[in-house]
Amino acid sequence: QEEKKQLTLKVEELERKLESTSAQNIEFLQVIAKREESIHQCQLRLEEKSRECSSLARQLEMAIEDAKRQVEQARERAVSRERAAQSKVLDLETQLSRHKTELNQLHRSKEDAERRFESRLQDLRDRLEQSESTNRSMQNYVQFLKSSYDNVF
Repeated sequence: QEEKKQLTLKVEELERKLESTSAQNIEFLQVIAKREESIHQCQLRLEEKSRECSSLARQLEMAIEDAKRQVEQARERAVSRERAAQSKVLDLETQLSRHKTELNQLHRSKEDAERRFESRLQDLRDRLEQSESTNRSMQNYVQFLKSSYDNVF
């Protein structure tokens, strides 16, 4: 009986331990369930964040491509403007050269005209002087003739 009593006590103790272990097991199962739910929620958030990152990466790639395209267009416009400006500079330099040539020709023409004018003016002065000299000679001759006629009559 003593053995039976001890065995009964042992059985009761084992049952208590079993109940305690069962309670702990239930608690552990609840903790595991909560953790699994937490892991599941984390996986859902991770998937959502992953989709968000993929979407942002696509948007970033599109923005980078758009920026590259805009930079290329701006560079092409700048190159085009530079070419146009260089062309304009060349045109202006050509016009300047042509105008300088024309100005030089006009200066030469003016100098030639001035020389011709001076020559013609000198010619006219010489002729005027010669004409005045001839005129004086003729007046002297006429005076001579008058005085001769006066003397004769």
